[in-house]
Amino acid sequence: MRADGGEYETYSAVVGDVAAPTVFENRPTYRLLHAELAGQSPTLRFGLGHYFDSVDVGEASAHEFAVAYRDGQVAPGVRAAITDPCDLGQRRANLAISTLTIRRDVDTGNRSFLLHWRDPRKVGHAGGMYQVVPVGIFQPSGYAEWNTGNDFSLWRNMIREFSEELCGADENHGSEQAPIGYESWEFASKLTEGLDDGSVEAYCLGLGVDPLSFATDLLTAVIIDAPVFDELFGEIVADNDEGHVLELQPFTSERVEQIIAEHPIQAAGAAALRLAIADLP
Repeated sequence: MRADGGEYETYSAVVGDVAAPTVFENRPTYRLLHAELAGQSPTLRFGLGHYFDSVDVGEASAHEFAVAYRDGQVAPGVRAAITDPCDLGQRRANLAISTLTIRRDVDTGNRSFLLHWRDPRKVGHAGGMYQVVPVGIFQPSGYAEWNTGNDFSLWRNMIREFSEELCGADENHGSEQAPIGYESWEFASKLTEGLDDGSVEAYCLGLGVDPLSFATDLLTAVIIDAPVFDELFGEIVADNDEGHVLELQPFTSERVEQIIAEHPIQAAGAAALRLAIADLP
């Protein structure tokens, strides 16, 4: 209820009024409309949406679950109305690209990976939990119309998140004045050239829906040879706009399972880690 006795119409309006995190904007997004990754021709289809579209449904549903768990009974609401969270016709879904970043020692073959702790004071989702890094909603870099087409690329979205979450770059890439020139951006070019020469490998591990908040994640992994990794991320920024990046961890089955057992890991992060340790070459 509002202070004047009226009701809030959306969950995002409540958060904005009562406990807005550092970053909480209703920015444009690419709304996920259809997904089929298991067949011979993997396909993702998108329309246009806004960040609060999925927040208003998913976060409200998570709170309804908490109340039902506490009270032992399910009340009518958003969650009860969605009979299948994986049916994209029943709810608006924004896609988060959750990327497991792995550093590969070219001499020994040993691999290590990064984790991110999400500061609840800075984020509107999954505060206090651990996650792979970088992670970002699939969306244009800004409000200007030219960004919609220029940024409509999973890889370009991942590049921006690498720059922001691991290098500490600002989210403002100047795209309100002109489209981002990914080909002339040295950081972006270095990562993309790595895909061509094999020093960078990118994998899609799967697609999943968080059972609590209905957050929808494309699970990916990027393996980067040590010389390229150290050149691009030699000075990893420990504290960023969303939390704290932990130091490199050994990418072994034992360490992965230990981390999942001992820390509150987001469902998408746990799934990405387990899929990667089992399936990556």
